[in-house]
Amino acid sequence: MTSKKRILIVDDSEMNRALLEDMLSDEYEILEAENGMRAVAILREHELDISLVLLDIVMPVMDGFETLAMMNKQGWISHIPVIMISAETASTYMDRAYGLGAVDYISRPFDERTVRHRVNSNVILGESRRELSLRLTEQVYEKEKDNRLMIEILSHIVEFRNGESGLHVLHVHAITELILQALMKKTDKYDLSPNDVTLICNASALHDVGKITIPSEILNKPGRLTPEEFEIMKSHTVEGAKILDDIPARGNEPLIKVAYQICRWHHERYDGRGYPDGLIGEQIPIAAQVVALADVYDALTSKRVYKPPFTPEKAVEMITNNECGVFNPLLMECLKDVAETLKKELTLLSLGNSAEKEIQKTVAHTLKTGGVADVPNRTIRLLEHERMKNKILSDITRDIIFEFSASPEIIKLSEWAADYLGMPLAILNPRESEFGKKMFKPRDFDKLLQALKNTTPEHTGVTEKFMLEIKGVKTWCKVVGGSMWSDTEPPEYEGAVCKIVDINDETEEMKILEEKANLDSRTGLLNHEAAKEQITQRMEKSNGRNYALIFFDLDNFKQANDVYGHRFGDEVLEYIADTIRKNIRSSDIAARMGGDEFIVFMGYKGNVEPLIKRIFASLTGEFKGFPIKVSMGVALHDSSITEYNTLFEMADKAAYSIKRSGKNSYRFYDDSLKNVVTDRD
Repeated sequence: MTSKKRILIVDDSEMNRALLEDMLSDEYEILEAENGMRAVAILREHELDISLVLLDIVMPVMDGFETLAMMNKQGWISHIPVIMISAETASTYMDRAYGLGAVDYISRPFDERTVRHRVNSNVILGESRRELSLRLTEQVYEKEKDNRLMIEILSHIVEFRNGESGLHVLHVHAITELILQALMKKTDKYDLSPNDVTLICNASALHDVGKITIPSEILNKPGRLTPEEFEIMKSHTVEGAKILDDIPARGNEPLIKVAYQICRWHHERYDGRGYPDGLIGEQIPIAAQVVALADVYDALTSKRVYKPPFTPEKAVEMITNNECGVFNPLLMECLKDVAETLKKELTLLSLGNSAEKEIQKTVAHTLKTGGVADVPNRTIRLLEHERMKNKILSDITRDIIFEFSASPEIIKLSEWAADYLGMPLAILNPRESEFGKKMFKPRDFDKLLQALKNTTPEHTGVTEKFMLEIKGVKTWCKVVGGSMWSDTEPPEYEGAVCKIVDINDETEEMKILEEKANLDSRTGLLNHEAAKEQITQRMEKSNGRNYALIFFDLDNFKQANDVYGHRFGDEVLEYIADTIRKNIRSSDIAARMGGDEFIVFMGYKGNVEPLIKRIFASLTGEFKGFPIKVSMGVALHDSSITEYNTLFEMADKAAYSIKRSGKNSYRFYDDSLKNVVTDRD
């Protein structure tokens, strides 16, 4: 028995949803949403198996038009038909609905026969389009896969004879692509399109096809070639071009034309001292120029029978110093621009995943630019999207797993996680939810989302550690995530799939992590929040012991940054922190509050002023010729002071009075300062 197709009814009126369900539930499985935001969450969850949406216009939170706009943005509108349902009959409403991609418009009150007829017709039409698009996609995919396979087989045969690994073809492809992308950003001089980039990168695999004609004893000779042997080796450029030119009835194919240019001229040099034709400057086609640079870079950084590999840095240096021939100065700039990315890309590159990735990109591009409707392109995108999700999920074990959608922001929990946490499967506005405000600290949740957004399509992984509150218990956890990106150009960040792992068993690691979390990253002193917690604990257990809180800031720190630069300003802060450490005891608490503000909390017996004088004197002087002066306030703790904030306010007022009366001194808080208003008040 065939399972029922799914229809999503979106209407804020429960009565309207019930009426439509009564009309359609005998033929269809019904999903319901009371507003557009909830509909978007359901569409994300059931995107591949919703056959039609019945959508109201006037709704709270997100209305029908906003929902249609979101469906357009996400690409859903191309394969999920939408019928608008509304009491509004004005032509402006209808025109706007049709303009946003709705396929039909039904006015209330409902006529059951009309509703059933239009729903059935559009479901059948939508299914037919979907099936057609899938078949077309599969055909294009298989054709492209076969094409790339044949190119790679041929290029690998060449490399096998040349004693090189199959990675050389992939390396040249990757280097060529990165340089071309950088070139497109830098200039429009060469009028390159994304289609041109794809064509040149594919053709680059054939750059050395002419080496098939070179005797192996010359091709793999470990020593220097004789002049006669070198002349034979040079002939691979002309022979490769001839092989391509002789392909019957294919001379006008764009791939053959570009591959011919690359084969014949990828050893030409910008100063005219290359071969075989001695072309100069822009006489050399840009495709051949870029592949020539890619070929030299990979040759330098790879092991060959005649040399060990150079480091990527050395390779760039040699190329830019014209030690390997003269290249287009603009292309050398592009190489330097992508040098760091190249190191990572070529390290991660493997034969299988690169080919598959390129096939996916080429198929999507072919469907998009070949005059085909958006549906097939969307199908590839959906298949790739699901593949990415499955890959991420298969890499991580079953635990608290959630999917984050970036636009609009929605958290979708796995069924197990939702049941375990007692939360809904779909969480709208997650930053304001229990998930983002209670289970995570808000700043930690923001940090995680920002880390995921800061990934790239090439490097999607994120690992962060946080103290989470899960079912009322605080526990250290590791969040492992993988970001997901669209296949558009440029790619857009769409969200991520993440797993939360309890790592309380990693005791030693957690101790180190907790210590780091309590430290100021610049100075290594405690941060203010950690210091406040420790000071509060000391105050609560003082048992009559005397404590002093010192607060100070630097009088002229802005000058250190403005005149000497921010790096020097950082050195000043590090110097102050080191000075504090040298002049307090291990039991004392020192922290950087932020900026140029610091606190010290210390116990004392008898007269505390000698201690204060010593600390003040140690801090005043100079650092690398820069004068160090501080305004310092001191507050003494007694049994009447029960809160840290009160003690800090007293020290702050004392320091503020110094700031107002000449700076570079210290003062103890007394009642005369009670009504002083500081910049913090």
